[in-house]
Amino acid sequence: MNIDQGLSPGDAQMYAGWFKALANPMRVRLLNLLAEARRPMTVGEITERMPIGQPTVSEHLKVLAEVRFVLSERQGTSVRYAVNAACLECFPAAVSAILGRQA
Repeated sequence: MNIDQGLSPGDAQMYAGWFKALANPMRVRLLNLLAEARRPMTVGEITERMPIGQPTVSEHLKVLAEVRFVLSERQGTSVRYAVNAACLECFPAAVSAILGRQA
C-alpha cells in the first residue's frame, strides 16, 4: 500500500477521537436523545429522560462536546446542549472515508 493514500494522520486522529467518544453506550443514547429532540436541552431536561444522575450526564456531555458532537450555549444561568448539525454530514462522510468509499 502506498503510504500517500488513505486517511491523513490528522483525519485518522480526529476520527479515532470521535469513535472513542461513542464507545460508551450512554453517550450514544445521549447523542440520540439530543438528535431526536431537535432542540437544545438543559442538563436537567436530559437527566429526566435518562437512567443516570446529573453529574454523570454532565460528564458524558463534556466528552461529547470535546469532539464537537454536541454544542453548548449559555442562556442566563443554564446551559443548553444540542447536536452539532455539522456532525450530521461529517460523521457519515468520515465512516465512508475510513471504509475506503469516498463520496
